[in-house]
Amino acid sequence: MSESWVVRSEIASEQTHVDRVYARVDELRRQAEDMRDRGYELGHGAQREAVFEQASMLFERDVMVSHANHTLHTLDAESEGLVFGRLDTSAGETIHVGRLGIRDGDFDNLVTDWRADAAAPFYQASAEEPMGMIRRRAIQCTGRTVTGIDDDVLMPHAVPQDLRVVGEGALLTALAEARGDHMRDIVRTIQREQDAIIRAPWRGVTEITGGPGTGKTAVALHRAAYLLYRYRKRIGGGGVLVVGPSAAFVGYISRVLPAMGETSVELRALGEVLDGYTACRADQPQLAALKGSVRMRTVLRRAVRDTPPGVPDQLRIVYQGEVLTLDAGQLEAVRGRVLARGAQPNRCRVHAAEALLEALATAAPSHSADGRPIERTRLIAELGERLEFHRFLVTWWPVLRPAEVLRWLGDERRLARAAGRTLDREEVAELAASLACGETGYSPADIALLDEIRALVGRPRRDRQAHRYPADHGEPRRQRRALPEHYDEYSHVIVDEAQDLSPMQWRMIGRRGRSASWTIVGDPAQSSWVSTGKSSGADEVAAARAEALGSQPASRHFTLRTNYRNPAEIFALAATVVTGHADGVDGADLPEAVRRTGIRPRITAVDPASLEGDVRAAAVEMLELVDGTVAVLGAVARVAELDKFLHGVPRDRLTVAGSVDCKGLEYDAVVLVEPGEIVTESPAGRRMLYVATSRATHRLTVLASDPDRWRPA
Repeated sequence: MSESWVVRSEIASEQTHVDRVYARVDELRRQAEDMRDRGYELGHGAQREAVFEQASMLFERDVMVSHANHTLHTLDAESEGLVFGRLDTSAGETIHVGRLGIRDGDFDNLVTDWRADAAAPFYQASAEEPMGMIRRRAIQCTGRTVTGIDDDVLMPHAVPQDLRVVGEGALLTALAEARGDHMRDIVRTIQREQDAIIRAPWRGVTEITGGPGTGKTAVALHRAAYLLYRYRKRIGGGGVLVVGPSAAFVGYISRVLPAMGETSVELRALGEVLDGYTACRADQPQLAALKGSVRMRTVLRRAVRDTPPGVPDQLRIVYQGEVLTLDAGQLEAVRGRVLARGAQPNRCRVHAAEALLEALATAAPSHSADGRPIERTRLIAELGERLEFHRFLVTWWPVLRPAEVLRWLGDERRLARAAGRTLDREEVAELAASLACGETGYSPADIALLDEIRALVGRPRRDRQAHRYPADHGEPRRQRRALPEHYDEYSHVIVDEAQDLSPMQWRMIGRRGRSASWTIVGDPAQSSWVSTGKSSGADEVAAARAEALGSQPASRHFTLRTNYRNPAEIFALAATVVTGHADGVDGADLPEAVRRTGIRPRITAVDPASLEGDVRAAAVEMLELVDGTVAVLGAVARVAELDKFLHGVPRDRLTVAGSVDCKGLEYDAVVLVEPGEIVTESPAGRRMLYVATSRATHRLTVLASDPDRWRPA
């Protein structure tokens, strides 16, 4: 019996089961469609019934249609590669594992959902701890067709004579596949150490650290899918928020959860966390660090209590023939007394009105011009009803909008007044110049400042809780339900690339998860956070993070140490640029790359005068050598120039990105341009070069005019 015959026979056996599964899926789809149609018919019939019966029928209609649509969406989302695993137990049972659970018409199990306890051995069983499993089989499918199988024998002594074993390694096969524009789910290749994180308890804080390519992000997203499956009643109502470092990153991961049937998770980039605002530009690292410093909290707190520009500086009103006047000094004294109570400015206009009336009563003489006594209580009551008083109040105590307050700080004198001794003269000048350019758009650091201002000024009392739908960034990111604006009741929050969050960004995200459990994902060796030199950056971040997480009942830490993304040949180069050359990073901190391709990175010396042609030629060559995505990476300041270099080159598989924006992303091939510029662009330059050199899954070409600037001896 030849090996090829055995493989074909086993594939045919699995195909028979897969065909049975899809036949049942088609049947369930037809049933759901029928239920949806009956629901619509029920709604039409309700229009002819009595009022009470109509309400009941409409409610029943809504439930039926909602359930049917949810079922249809789940079946459609999970139809590709529905069955991907099989377990053969020592008790003689066969368990097929897939993207969702499917039972036949007699309620016998056809497929076990990968998140169910019964499927856990598919990820957790090993030769040392087989968990009663003789064989674990990975099943590769294209559409509804089985294309390959791969077996692991976990209990060799218990293998029956008729149990056939085939395969070459499902994980390495999957790793060798070409990348697309979006991250894929890893449900069929989850490793044991990854599965332990995915299934960890939902309460408290779960922290995941690991180097490039260890699957941190994929594990966190699959953890979200698992938690919603296992604890939907506890966390489904509040929802799950995932925060990533950039819009490109969020777009890259946007299809992972919908591919597993989860569409209620909200994905936000750091520059999109605040409703109504989107970051569209980047700050230089030192300026971003200044804006992210906790010192800005003090500056903004003073700024929202400063007199708004353009408000009237005098109040004149006639009462019983007397002109009552409050000058600028008196008005400021009133403002100071109102704000001294600690209330948010937008929530205390009523207090401001009361204080103004009290000040007018104090300023009034004891008798009017015609000799009549002026009664304090009556004066306050009568002036408080006058239209002219309320017109003054509205202009003197305006509603403060975050964008307006931040724009006011573009005035260097106003910013200096708010800063006091918190910022030095150079910092005030640099910050004011940046904020004065607000009309050109916001940076991610600005978004955190705007959110801090929002929290400081408060919501005007008359504002209703407006509902919103998240911005349309493509169908996979759309939320299926409306949420209140500035929603802060998420049940679970996932923060990716957490090592880069500034104190102000931790405060912003913390407001969204006041009662949430957390999953924190990051790698200290890839941190781009730098201190401004005025305080300990690490201490500030730690304090802000602790405040954001609050009092949690439990916390746990996991470290992933296997790099599945980079071939060992590429990661060896990435390791050399950071080991011993970035604070706190040594070889023991880095993961181990387990895959080899035999293709070493190509390092080419280039002449700056011919750089355009060299970049273009390297990019075109990579597009010919790989079937998937290609990236041209460089220092942030060079991105626009690199984009021009590649004008006319097809962009369907080609991306240009800076050292910061490529975080969390991966490409089949990378052309790294002038790595020395990345080293010198910020104090964290070595770490950013480590990020850039560890993005490629197959090929890496480095174009450098000065090898001594980036590659340690």
